[in-house]
Amino acid sequence: MSTPTLTTATALWSAILFDLDGTITDSAPGITASLARTFEILGRPVPNDAELLAYVGPPLLDSFRERAGMSEEQAWEAINTYRADYNGSAIDTAVYPGVAGLLERIHAAGVPLALATSKPESVATRILENFGLDRYFDVICGATDDESRSAKADVVAEAVRRLTAQGVDVSRTVMVGDRSYDTVGAAANGIPTILVEWGYGSPAEAVDAIGTVYSTDQLAKKLLG
Repeated sequence: MSTPTLTTATALWSAILFDLDGTITDSAPGITASLARTFEILGRPVPNDAELLAYVGPPLLDSFRERAGMSEEQAWEAINTYRADYNGSAIDTAVYPGVAGLLERIHAAGVPLALATSKPESVATRILENFGLDRYFDVICGATDDESRSAKADVVAEAVRRLTAQGVDVSRTVMVGDRSYDTVGAAANGIPTILVEWGYGSPAEAVDAIGTVYSTDQLAKKLLG
């Protein structure tokens, strides 16, 4: 796949991948609340708000191991505890202003859309369905429940594979996300990334993106020209 420069990012893309948390939905409040309860249930010190926010984006299994210093067994216990708490309230989130309208415009323009998230695919699907956004996506791809596919690079690869299986031209695909995990995961598949400022990433995370946008109007121009 070619990697366009920022100056060519306004050309019509052949396919667009979207992240979910921090890009389409403002899901951090619900995620961090469930994480805090998870640490409490497990009898572990609860990280502060900034530390909890760092868990939003990357695969949770990795975060429990790397950030909380858990063993594999402990991390799986934490994952199962978190899911039991979070999955029932996962749809209690909010879509960022303007995003639903943008997805509708992309769909109407005939540009294939795929969701590529490290959130479990079943949960991501429920969230999109709850807001009536699933109708805009040709592919909804997320992590597997057993975490065998959770790294962003693997999720992006699977999303592209499914698009290709549908006959979609993926030669000019772009990723839209909010964290460095999105840019790194997309880059592993030869795909450039546009980062949105309204998510959970820091300015430093935009270093490898082809651009950062501050509104859905700006994003629309980058995606639709």
